[in-house]
Formats: sequence, structure tokens, C-alpha cells
Amino acid sequence: MVNPTYEYRALLACDIAGSAGRGEQRLQEIRRVLRSTLFDALSIADLDPRTFLYVDTGDGCHLVAPAALPKARLLFPLLPELNSRIRRHNRNTHADTRLRVRAAVHAGEIRLDPDGTVSGAPFEALARLLDSAPLRHATRAGTGGTPVAAILSHHFYEETVGHGYEGLDADAFTAANVRVKEYAAKAWLWYPGSPVGPRVDPGRDTDSGGQPAQSGPGTVEQLVRATGNGTVFAVHRGVQHIRHHDRG
Repeated sequence: MVNPTYEYRALLACDIAGSAGRGEQRLQEIRRVLRSTLFDALSIADLDPRTFLYVDTGDGCHLVAPAALPKARLLFPLLPELNSRIRRHNRNTHADTRLRVRAAVHAGEIRLDPDGTVSGAPFEALARLLDSAPLRHATRAGTGGTPVAAILSHHFYEETVGHGYEGLDADAFTAANVRVKEYAAKAWLWYPGSPVGPRVDPGRDTDSGGQPAQSGPGTVEQLVRATGNGTVFAVHRGVQHIRHHDRG
């Protein structure tokens, strides 16, 4: 009997917002689009989709990165590339097959069984992040704005953004408190208008009386609204502390 192995892996979960009620044919189509755009984004980001374990969750997926992959590669340029491809799809399809995607990113020691199944506490944390109110608020802005909103666990944030990797500007992330069932933790949102995400005009916010659009780190209640330039996250700005570690 072959015993399971335990390995530290980076994890990305995606969930299609509003997938229920579209009917079986349209559900299968948007599932296909999610997988296709995700694999295209991996390839453009110079990542080989064949080295990832793809777990279908019905209206989304879990993506398990290879053991040697630096965690920062799951953020940049992968998330902007995924966003770009879904936005392009949305421009060229009917409303009932457009996508808005919630994404959650975490890392930890997972169990890999000989039959290819994976499990472990990191997946539980990933599911809570994906189901969190801050991330759900972000996706409610609608498909006319940014189609992808992501949330990082504090652990993942510290070991990637805090290291200053290319494309990971700390100002692109906003702190949020996540409370789902028994899970309570600090996390970080990747939001529209950020340096690594879809950008709005940094000089003017057309929905705020011509005041300069603010950007930067913060701790916040999520107040989300859609504007003609994309999605704006209105927050009470706070102070961001980044601790540096050796693991990348």
C-alpha cells in the first residue's frame, strides 16, 4: 500500500459568481470558459498548465501549483492575464454567458494521495476566503467593470507581496477582515485600479465630484460601487505593516 505524501504547495481557487440559475447548457459553457481562460493565462504567464493539478469544483476550480513554483507566480502576471482574458470574453458574448470570478490564494502543507486526490487544512482556509463577504462584495460590482477580484491569505501576502517581487506593489492590496463560520483571519484584497490590476484614471474619479481617486493600502469596511471607469473600492485608509520572511 502506497502512503500519502505531504507537501507545501501554493493554491489558487476560482469560483464563478452568479452561476446558479443559468441552466445546464450555459453552466457547462461558462465552466469551459473558466478553464480555457485560466489555462491561457497560465501559458501567457510562462507557466505550464500540465504541471498544475486542476480540481473541478462544479462552478469553479482549485489549482494546485507544483512544489517548486515560487508563490509570487500565482499573482503576477497570472491574475492580470486572467482578468484580461475574461474581460475579452465578456465583450464578445451574451449576458447569460459572461463571467465574474472570485479568486482566493493561499499556501500550506497539503495531503496528496496516490489516486491523485488532494486534501488538508489549507483547502478549508481557501474555501473560507473564497466565500468571504469582502470578496463577494467585490464581485457584485458587475461584469461591466473588473471581472476578477482576488483575496490573499495573510500568510500568502506576507511571503509574496512583502518581498517586493516584480508587479507586486503593496499599494495594490487592501486589508480586510474575514469571518466565515469558525474561520476568522486577516486577508488582503487585490482590487480594481491597483498597479497590478485593471487601472482606472489615477487623476479623477468620475463618480466622486472630480476628486482625485485614492489608491493605496488600508483596513476597511468594503463599500463597493461601479463607475464608468471600472470598479472603485471606497475604504477608510489605515496603516499597512509588512513583515519580511525568507520564503518566497
